[in-house]
Amino acid sequence: MWVYYLILVILVLLAAFVLFWKLYFLRDPHRDITPGNNLVSPADGKVIKIIEYNKEGIMVEKGVFGRISIFAKDVAPEGYLVSIFLSPLDVHINRAPMSGEVIYAKHYRGKFFNASNFEDSLQNERNEILIKDGKTKIKVIQLAGFLARRIECFVDDGKKILKGQRVGLINLGSQVSTIIPKSFEIKVKEGDRVVAGVTIIAEPK
Repeated sequence: MWVYYLILVILVLLAAFVLFWKLYFLRDPHRDITPGNNLVSPADGKVIKIIEYNKEGIMVEKGVFGRISIFAKDVAPEGYLVSIFLSPLDVHINRAPMSGEVIYAKHYRGKFFNASNFEDSLQNERNEILIKDGKTKIKVIQLAGFLARRIECFVDDGKKILKGQRVGLINLGSQVSTIIPKSFEIKVKEGDRVVAGVTIIAEPK
C-alpha cells in the first residue's frame, strides 16, 4: 500500500512542478517599454555588479576577475559591464536594451558555475548578442548558471529589432550582462531591482 501512496505523491509533485514551470516560470507578462534615448534593462532581477573597464580591457576594480576584453573588444574601447542576476522566481524573458541591428548572435560553450557569483559566471556557457544603432554598439550576454543549462536566442544576424523586443530566454537561475560604451552614464547601482524593458540602466552623457 505504501508504494501506491509513494507513487501518488511523486505524481502530484511532478504535476505541481510542470504547472509551476509552464504557468509561472515561463510567464511572459506584457511590458510598456520605457521610451526615450536611453538603454533599458535586458532582464528582470538584481544588479549584482557594475564594472568599468579601460582601453586594455581591464576591469577598473581591485580583486575582480581580470580582463573582459573578450567581451568588450567589439563594443567600445572603454565602458561598463552591468550584470543582473535572475533568480528562479524572476521573469526569464530577455529584452533588447535599444533598437538597432543585430550584428551577430553567437553561442559559446563554457562552464556552469553559480550565476550569482559574478567572477565565476564570466566563464560560463553564454550567448552574446551585439546590437548596433548608428555609431553606438552594445552587447547583451546571456550567461548560463548552475541550474540553467539552456539558453534560447530569438534573434538572428542582420535582424532589425526594437527597444524592449524579446531577444531570448534562459531557463532557471541565470545572469544577463550588458556591455555599455563610456559615452553613456549608468543610472542604476549594485543591489537595485530592475525590470526588463522598463528600468533605465543608462543614458547618453
